[in-house]
Order: sequence, then structure tokens, then C-alpha cells
Amino acid sequence: MNLKPSHRKALIGFVVLMICAAAGAQTPWHEQPIDELHQQLVGRQISAEALTAHFLDRIDTLDAELASVLALDPTALDQARALDEHLAGGGEPGPLHGIPILLKDNIETRDQPTSAGSLALSSNHTGRDAPLVARLRAAGAVILGKTNLSEWANFRGERSSSGWSALGGQTRNPYDLTRTPCGSSAGSGAAVAAGFAPVAIGTETNGSIVCPASANGNAGIKPTVGLVSRTHIVPISHSQDTAGPMAMDLADATRVLAASMGVDPADEATSQRPDWRAEDLLAALDNASLEGLRIGVMRGLSDFHPDVNQAYDQAVAQLREAGAEIIDEVSLEWPDGFWDDTYTVLLHEFRHALNAYLGDLPDTDLSQLDLAALIEFNQQHAELELPWFGQEHFERAEETSGIESEEYLEALARVHAATRADGIDRLLAEHEVDLLISPSGGPAWKIDWINGDHFGGGSSTPAAVSGYPAVTVPMGLVHGLPVGLSFFAGRYSEPTLIRAARAFELQRGAVARPSARPGGTP
Repeated sequence: MNLKPSHRKALIGFVVLMICAAAGAQTPWHEQPIDELHQQLVGRQISAEALTAHFLDRIDTLDAELASVLALDPTALDQARALDEHLAGGGEPGPLHGIPILLKDNIETRDQPTSAGSLALSSNHTGRDAPLVARLRAAGAVILGKTNLSEWANFRGERSSSGWSALGGQTRNPYDLTRTPCGSSAGSGAAVAAGFAPVAIGTETNGSIVCPASANGNAGIKPTVGLVSRTHIVPISHSQDTAGPMAMDLADATRVLAASMGVDPADEATSQRPDWRAEDLLAALDNASLEGLRIGVMRGLSDFHPDVNQAYDQAVAQLREAGAEIIDEVSLEWPDGFWDDTYTVLLHEFRHALNAYLGDLPDTDLSQLDLAALIEFNQQHAELELPWFGQEHFERAEETSGIESEEYLEALARVHAATRADGIDRLLAEHEVDLLISPSGGPAWKIDWINGDHFGGGSSTPAAVSGYPAVTVPMGLVHGLPVGLSFFAGRYSEPTLIRAARAFELQRGAVARPSARPGGTP
């Protein structure tokens, strides 16, 4: 993380201290939901500058052990002052006026480099905002900085460790510093849990929003592919990539998603989105209820820890008590060759998409890079880039034959059939249910750079490969570590998922926030 100079840190701390003293005893700003902060900002009870300074101070003071924030935006306080001046001059506040937001460092912003955690892109300062970021700015958000991530969004090599990048080091879980934050949106998940921003944006190809949200006790939304623009985001897969928010609760995540979505002529997938307004998503929060909903309870989707299964059974009971009709023992089996096909799709799409992204970079030196050049760069800097795991995904992707090849097109058709018509769509129709649920994942495992990740189960694949949405909210704690409950259904079913997940979140009550225990659990 790039820390502020000591004199600036002291100044920020002094400003925060004076503001808090003037305001008297209250819930700390980093524990308040967005709607409460927004009301105070619009009512000019607090300033965007003071709120931004508060979060900058927390990051400067507390992030050294977590390593969740890769770099702070040097213009953050200037952005906040401009918003205060806009409001003081009679300007209309946006729906996110003055709300600080962190971004995963594969999302371009005009004020900072976008590295994907790789030394090869450490100088990738494009001077442009991704359309997603432009929408957040237009809504009044303050871009606070960039979060660390699993390098290349965890699509470089086997035996990788989630949350590790050559540029940012190892991000840790604030519930237990010896454990993983999951990934690849590791820093985004850990930073929100630690109270470094009300919300952070992650990206997902398969599990990279859902898993870190679950492992860090956050709510997260993986939108339908095409609801949010992917332009100027370092890609993996055009059929699966999407960006989405993580926050302390689903209401905050929904408010940010509502401000993020929109059509982008440069991203063809966004042209197929429904004609939603922000109000349509926000109405799902107001209508949060499980009454009348038929919910399919997925079993056997993954091999979860027994205590996760027990927490899942308790969650199902809570859903039933809150008025949902439960259809239990819903199962989905993958056809032979499914996992090989999903990998084939990712390898082909990654090479095509990454080379196109690199070729579009404004920096003429960087724009001459391609996947083959990145492989060579990593070999030349192996002591920094490859100390713990390799680049097998890179090397296999470089050998692919393109997205017009029969091998790719047939694999894509098979995985879409398995997850769509023969998968989620079939289950919804066959069981006459509105949505499906499953544990989001197991409790966070110990960080192990030598052996890499050892997941304790997950349920992200059906929604990820189909391109359909998924919502995760905290389900409870297993041995002091958070685990999430995932809600998923058909394409553009976000309003239904948000309605149900928010109702469960309110029924369940708050889950304990982390204390960042250095010693950890055995």
C-alpha cells in the first residue's frame, strides 16, 4: 500500500478528531449504512471531506497488517472538497453524494494506475475512467483508492494463494490474520469488513465476488453479465466477467449497484439489459419479504464443512419461519466433461480478451504487450512474480486457437446448456420455485503459499458460467469465521434475489464484525 506522508496522516487524524469531538458521541461513521451517511452529508451535518478523511485515516492506521488497499487515490480529498462546494453552491446531490468507494485494481481510473496486481502493468496509467467508475462519480461517489487482488484475478497459475499479488503482497482476513480473504477480489472484501470504506467494487469470473464477500462477512452482488459495463476492466472472460459491489449489508450494495448499471456502446452485453431504473432495484429493498416466495434448497452442490451444513439448515428454518415455502433436496449434476469445457472456454476467451485490452492501452510501450510477452516478463522476473506458483493458465491460454475455433464454440455451447436450459432454468421450472439457495462457501482457510488455496466448498459456478446473477449475505459464523448464503435464479432476476436476501438478512440479524485477531484459530 502507498501510505500518505506522515505529516498528511497527522493532519487527517486531527481533522477527524475535531469533527468527531464536535459531533459528540455517535455510531462511528465506518459502522453507519450509506443511507444514514447520505442523509447527514446532504443535510450538511457532516462534510464529504471529513468523511473521506475518516476513512483515509483508518486505512493509514490499520491496513499495514491486512494489506487490503494497494494504493490510495491522491485526489480523494480534492474530490470530496469539490462535492462539498457543489452542495454549498446549491447543486443537487447525487444518490451517492460524498460516499467513499474503493475499487479492485483491475478497474481503470483516471487518477491511478491499473495493474491487476502485476509488476508488468505497474505503470499502466491510462488517464481514463472505466464507464462503471464514471457512473459512480456522476452519482457523487468519492473514489478512495484501489484494492489488492489475486494477481490477474487469479487466472495465472495453479496452486495460487487468494489475495496474493506481486505488487500488493498478501491480503489477509480481518477475522483472522492467518487466514485467507478469498479472492480474487480479496482486498475489496477485506477492506469493507475492516471498515475502510462503506463499499468496494469487485469483479467476478467465477466466485471472485461471492467468495470474498462470504469469507469476510459482507453482502455481495454478482450481477447478470451485461447489467454493468466491463469496458476498461482487465478481462478474463467476455461470457462470465462482471463487476459488482460488496458492502456491510445488502441495502448498501444494492444502492451502489443501482448507480453502477447502464448501457455502454462499447460493451455489447449491456445492450441486452432490461430497461430498469435505479428505483426498480431500490424497490426490492422496500419490498423485502419472503412471503409467497418458493425457494429451492440446493443440496450436494459442493462438499461443505459439517458446521456449514448445520448453519445452512438453520438458515432454511429461518426462511421458512419468515414465510417462504421451502422445496428441499434440489440437486444439480454436471454432465461428463463439464469442468474441462469450462476451462477450455476460459483459456480461449482470456487470450482473446487480454490481447485486445493490452492493444487498446494509451501507453505505446504497454500497448505492444500481449500474453506471450507477459509470460516472458514473468519468466524474467521470476523471483518477484513466480516465487510461490507458476503461470500454467497463461501458458495454456497462449496455445489456444481463437474464439472462432470449433473447439471453443462447442465447449461454450455445452457449458451454457448445462448451466442455463439444463441447469438453473430447468430447476426453477421443474420445482416451480422463484429462486435457489446454497451456502456460498466454507470458512476461510489458512494462508499457505507453498500448497496454495484449499477451498472448503463453493456454489458460485451455476450463476458464474450461465452469466446469471447471484447475491450472498452473511449466514452466520463457523468457529468465529463468517460464511455466506447465496441466492440465485435466472437472467436479470436481481430484484427477486435482493428482495429475498434482504428479508433473510433482516430476519437473521447482524453478524459480529471482525477484530483482526493476529493469533488466529488453529
